[in-house]
Amino acid sequence: MAESTDRPDRPEQEGPTRKTLLRAALVAAPAAALLSAAGSVPALARDRAAHGGLLAPTPQCDDGDEPTPPQMEGPYFTPGSPNRSDLVVPGDPGVPLAVAGYVFTRDCRPVAGALLDFWQADDGGVYDNTGYDYRGHQYTGADGAFRLTSVVPGLYPGRTRHLHVKVQAPGRPVLTTQLYFPGEPRNGTDLLFDPRLLMEVGDGGAGRAAEFDFVLDFTA
Repeated sequence: MAESTDRPDRPEQEGPTRKTLLRAALVAAPAAALLSAAGSVPALARDRAAHGGLLAPTPQCDDGDEPTPPQMEGPYFTPGSPNRSDLVVPGDPGVPLAVAGYVFTRDCRPVAGALLDFWQADDGGVYDNTGYDYRGHQYTGADGAFRLTSVVPGLYPGRTRHLHVKVQAPGRPVLTTQLYFPGEPRNGTDLLFDPRLLMEVGDGGAGRAAEFDFVLDFTA
């Protein structure tokens, strides 16, 4: 297990890659807007721009990223989750959480129509194993983007805070993994914790705003 959460140094590049441009568009969306009272995440700023459309393909793209590492499914996965990106349960306590990012191939091409199936514990660290609270799946858009609205998951014995997810590009194998929060005291004691799976998390007005990009192990 790595002892540092620092990312390895990346080679110098002559200009921005398709991936960095896409991520910049995501970061440009105000965090407060990501956590709006309606509980929905707005379209990317690039999508709202007058010129619109997808960015032109980049002939060569090397951001230094390895494929997102897999992790165990755990005992609480339930198949057949609802198709929804908003997992908030009305009336339940919890700090609002908005997660956004992209699904890429190894050569930094966004993956359209990728399935993402999320599940997590509630604010009290409890999973709903009889229904579908805090469970849901969605598909990336043409730009490879996904957006999730939920609450920060609670703690339970032996684990740090985390989200579970399965990611599958059309016609490709399923990646099962987990996402983690930086600065959590239990990150150092959770035997499953992997710093490569840390989200970028900041304050977002009413709650927390997180970002993570998945890199699937194939080229377009």
